[in-house]
Amino acid sequence: MKLNDIGEFGFIKRITPDTIYDDRNVLRAIGDDAAVFTVDHNECIVLTTDLLVERIHFIKESVQGYELGYKSLAVNLSDIAAMGAKPQHAFVSIGIPIETPLEYLDELYRGMKQLAQLYSVNILGGDTTSSKTDLIINVAVTGAAKKNNILYRNTAKAGDAIYCTGFLGDSRAGLDFILQNKNPQHDYEKELLHAHTLPRPHVEEGLFLSNTGAVHSCIDVSDGLSSDLMHIAEESNVGFIVDEKSIPISPQLQQYCDDNALNAIDYALSGGEDYVLVCTVDEKTSLQLEKNFYNTFNRAIYKIGIITHDKNYVMKKRDGSLINIKPGGWDHFA
Repeated sequence: MKLNDIGEFGFIKRITPDTIYDDRNVLRAIGDDAAVFTVDHNECIVLTTDLLVERIHFIKESVQGYELGYKSLAVNLSDIAAMGAKPQHAFVSIGIPIETPLEYLDELYRGMKQLAQLYSVNILGGDTTSSKTDLIINVAVTGAAKKNNILYRNTAKAGDAIYCTGFLGDSRAGLDFILQNKNPQHDYEKELLHAHTLPRPHVEEGLFLSNTGAVHSCIDVSDGLSSDLMHIAEESNVGFIVDEKSIPISPQLQQYCDDNALNAIDYALSGGEDYVLVCTVDEKTSLQLEKNFYNTFNRAIYKIGIITHDKNYVMKKRDGSLINIKPGGWDHFA
């Protein structure tokens, strides 16, 4: 058997057994956006780490150093946000090809530092080493949360409403410009490119959701809506129905897809790297959550479906028909 026979998530399941040897202060290990362990009976530390490798996650010639540094930290802040925690400290390890210009590295760290300052995150250290060919960046971030406020993937309940905190698919459209080596010509195209290179982690939204007491589960959209919803469903032993007409599509993405004969829903379902939050909410409190979210952020949170008892993964089409959907997001080893 080879790695691509089981894929990234099959590999994670394969290595998960026998990894916990002292569980006295461990609340959550492998299987969520971050690990959680207790400091005392009520205070918890949330810890996440993410690895970016040149030619796998980014094309160095196509991304500015500032953007790469910003995004390297942003993807980790998004994981902390998905747990409903407040980010606190970051550690940056980097493998650098010897010919890398210092100016590029200066810009890379400037991007990290400016985003860190925005969320009052300290960069406390890390490691540096040489790399033979590719630039490699690993960032780890810690966050803090009250034990009862932490949001997990494995706690969705049948009957929950599914919500999304922002537009889906923009980042995938932005990636098109990089892969096709095209410069965006219109303002809406530039906005799509920035959605990919400078994603905004929904930290404030995650803290809001964790404080409501109404949210049962949460995840950030990094692999694609279809894949990330399935992470929640598999971990929670449930299914879901997503309503196609309720999936939030930005005017920019719709314009791009109209201009290029593309399907915006395909981009939303399988694009990934949007770094908005998808959560499941007690249906009885969902209307109040919508109202409070709007009052807090002056914009809507989008209801896109429901959690079901069965383990089917379904999308309700605009004509009312139901179709099964499969994960269409990124899998490193597929």
